[in-house]
Amino acid sequence: MVLVIVLILLVIGSVLFHFMSPWYLTPIASNWGMIDDTLTITFIVCGFVFVVVNLFMAYSIYKYRYRKDRRADYEPENQKLEWWLTAFTTVGVIAMLAPGLIVWGKYVDVPEDAMLVEAIGQQWRWTYRYPGADGVFGTVDTRNVSANNPFGLNPDDPNGQDDLLAGGAEVHLPIGGPVKVTLRSKDVLHDFYVPQIRSKMDLVPGMITYFWFTPTKIGEYDVLCAELCGSGHYNMRSRMVIEEEADFQAWLQTQPTFAQLLAGVGGTSGGTPIEQGEQLAKDQGCLACHSLDGGTGVGPTWKGLVGKNETLIDGSSVLVDEAYLKESIVNPNAKVVKGYAPIMPPAQLTDDQLEALMAYLKSASG
Repeated sequence: MVLVIVLILLVIGSVLFHFMSPWYLTPIASNWGMIDDTLTITFIVCGFVFVVVNLFMAYSIYKYRYRKDRRADYEPENQKLEWWLTAFTTVGVIAMLAPGLIVWGKYVDVPEDAMLVEAIGQQWRWTYRYPGADGVFGTVDTRNVSANNPFGLNPDDPNGQDDLLAGGAEVHLPIGGPVKVTLRSKDVLHDFYVPQIRSKMDLVPGMITYFWFTPTKIGEYDVLCAELCGSGHYNMRSRMVIEEEADFQAWLQTQPTFAQLLAGVGGTSGGTPIEQGEQLAKDQGCLACHSLDGGTGVGPTWKGLVGKNETLIDGSSVLVDEAYLKESIVNPNAKVVKGYAPIMPPAQLTDDQLEALMAYLKSASG
C-alpha cells in the first residue's frame, strides 16, 4: 500500500512541478514559435504516457496485492489489449514525429529574399562573414587558412574580395527580415545555438550546414556552442545583436573586407598595442582557457605569469619570458607546463598581432 501512495504522489508532484516550475523555455525572439508548439506536443504526449503508466502500476499493485486465499491469475495472451497498445503507441509516435518533420522542412526552406551571414566555429570562438555588395560569398578552403587569411577564403575568387569579415565577438543582424545562417567548422564538431531564437544546428567539418530565421525583437542574445568540442567548450560564446536596419548598416561598414585584410588594412583594431592585444585575446578565444584573475583554468592563468619559472611535464624548468610566450602561442606543444594537457591549438598571427598580444599579456600579468 505504501508503494501505491508513493506512485500516486510521484504523479501529482511531477504534474504540479511542470506547471509551477520557473524553469521553462526562454522568451522567443524569432518567428519559430512552431518549435515551441512542437515541444509542447511532445510534453503532452510524454506526460500523458507517464501519468497513465504510473497510475496503472499503482492500480495493479493494489488490485493484485498478495493475499493468502488468492491464486495467481494466468493469462498468456490478450490480443485485444495488444491491439489497443499498438494503436495508442502508433498515435503517440506520430503525434511526436510528424510536427517535428513539418517544422524541420520549414526550418531549412530558406526564403529567396533572406540576407546571408556565415558563422565559423573554431576551438573555442565564433567568427562571422557577410557577403559584400555582390551578395555572393567567396569560396573557402581550410588549406587557405593563415595568419593573413584566418577565414580561409580563396584569394583568386573575385566574389570573395568584398566579403566583410567580423572577427570579433558579435554578429549583428537587422530586425524584421529573414536571415540565412550558413555554418562552417575549421576544426571539430560544433553546434550553433541561440536559445531565444530557437536556432540550433551542427557545424560538421568538411560540410556547410544552414538554417534560417526572422529576428522579431531588438536585443542582445548569447550565442553558445551546444556540442562538446574540447576542454574550452563551456566558454565558447559570442553575442547576437538584433538592431534597426540603420544601426546594422552603420556597424557593417566598420568591418574590413577580405581585400583590405590581404592589403594589411583593418587586420588589427585601433588603439594602443595593449588595447589591440586585448581585442585579439578575445577574438582568438584565449580567455576561454586562460584566466586573468589567478583562477584555475584549462591553461595557466595570465596573472603573474611573466617572469616566473614554470616546471614542464618533462621535469625541466623554464623562465616565462617573451621568447617563451611567443613560442607557446605559435607552437604550444613545444614546452608544456606540468599539470596541463597539450591541447592548445597553434595560433596563426601576424608579427604585428603577436606583438600586440604580447603587450596585453604582459599588462594582464601585472
